[in-house]
Amino acid sequence: MTMSAHILAIDDSRTIRELVTQTLNEAGFKVTTADDGVSGVDAFGEGNYDAVITDINMPNMNGFGVIEAIRHGGKNKRVPILVMTTESSTVLKERARNAGATGWIVKPFDDVSLVDVLRRVTGVR
Repeated sequence: MTMSAHILAIDDSRTIRELVTQTLNEAGFKVTTADDGVSGVDAFGEGNYDAVITDINMPNMNGFGVIEAIRHGGKNKRVPILVMTTESSTVLKERARNAGATGWIVKPFDDVSLVDVLRRVTGVR
């Protein structure tokens, strides 16, 4: 039996959520999505996730807020958090890293790279 990792993908773009879900499902991951930071943090509190992918620019709570809420929350604070965004500035990367992000993926994402990174951070082959 192969172990499957459960990924929480938070992005306000329905297209991105669908692409991430399709890519990760095909690679054998289980995916739950949320359409903004607040619902993402709520979903994180209700589920058990092996990794989180979050956008930076979202309504209600941005990606930095998501990272901080998870890192300072009472549950699974060490979960790998990958930022997936169109932004590529060093300042934002540094801010995300300082908030507790594990890695950074620039959109549009490459399917193979995304799957590889998630396999690496979750330990699932």
